[in-house]
Amino acid sequence: MEEKKKRHLAILGSTGSIGTQALEVVREQPDSFVIEVLSAHSNADLLLKQAVEFKPNTVVIGDESQYKKLKDTLWELDIKCFCGIDALAQVVEMESIDIVLTAMVGYAGLKPTIAAINAGKSIALANKETLVVAGELITKLAQEKGVNIYPVDSEHSAIFQCLTGEFENPIEKIYLTASGGPFRGKKRQDLLNVTKKQALKHPNWEMGAKITIDSATLMNKGLEVIEAKWLFGLAPKQIDVIVHPQSIIHSIVQFEDGSMKAQMGLPDMKLPIQYAIGYPLRLKNNFPRFNFFDYPNLTFEQPDKETFSNLTLAFSALQQGGNIACALNAANEVSVDAFLKGKIKFLDIAEINGSSIEKVTFVAHPNYEDYVATDEQTRIIAKELVG
Repeated sequence: MEEKKKRHLAILGSTGSIGTQALEVVREQPDSFVIEVLSAHSNADLLLKQAVEFKPNTVVIGDESQYKKLKDTLWELDIKCFCGIDALAQVVEMESIDIVLTAMVGYAGLKPTIAAINAGKSIALANKETLVVAGELITKLAQEKGVNIYPVDSEHSAIFQCLTGEFENPIEKIYLTASGGPFRGKKRQDLLNVTKKQALKHPNWEMGAKITIDSATLMNKGLEVIEAKWLFGLAPKQIDVIVHPQSIIHSIVQFEDGSMKAQMGLPDMKLPIQYAIGYPLRLKNNFPRFNFFDYPNLTFEQPDKETFSNLTLAFSALQQGGNIACALNAANEVSVDAFLKGKIKFLDIAEINGSSIEKVTFVAHPNYEDYVATDEQTRIIAKELVG
């Protein structure tokens, strides 16, 4: 790639699991990408280290208490520094940015993503909560602005890759694959006294704490089901989940003639990250290659929706529509945080999520302010249930 064709990236959430792996991709592809913006919520030390290495135009820190230390150091390197979510929403509008990788955790990713779309920036979406919370608003806005949204989640990236060249062919069904997490095959009685350490031990993927717990409860797959509806314009009946413990087939598309396409590879997030920020090019890399003889048996199972009821809640939220998925996401963020802090037990996560969405005020056709209000109301309800 010539110098003038380098893509200028903003990485929102650069100190998290996806953000750090994205920077590994950039490190390996110096002729393809330039870092324009880096942001983090509170990990100022790592953000500073990244800024020194990649020399972005601008850095944004969410935690105000870290701002002065960061600003004083970066000033000497001629790197601009700002603080807060409103500043981030303004920074992503910079003319020099080509693509915004949204790798922030949770609801916080919504506002800067909307700002980036409004500014006409391509989006590499790793923050699934953006579409879970406000899928209707985001997809409509992206269409109006002519903005492409490239999925980073390995499952959605797999669907996206399978659909390349299939524009004229309607989807009959998609199958999102799930590893089953650390408690695959367990029943409710086996999960009564699960510890945080056990829940954070994922068999295949290395991820941040929040998404790892979501994987253990199957909420992560539930959120992906909701996200898939908006990314690919599907009805709930066109989306299914199958447990595939080896995590080699990342997802499958079935077309109207009955044929199926699957995308395969080792469980490594760097590949879908690179595909999203480099699309439509498949950039040569030195990532580990899949060997069939290391995986002689690929197996598939039905998910246990009774034990892992978060998956049932997600399908229910999809059917109800309106602001219910937004409420489910907010409740889940509160309940997972409470579990990680030792305030509730593992099985309480789904119980609190279910109770919260039953109590929230239903809005059939929410606008942005409705989503904000729903998020606030649900968090209050969920925190009361946590006790």
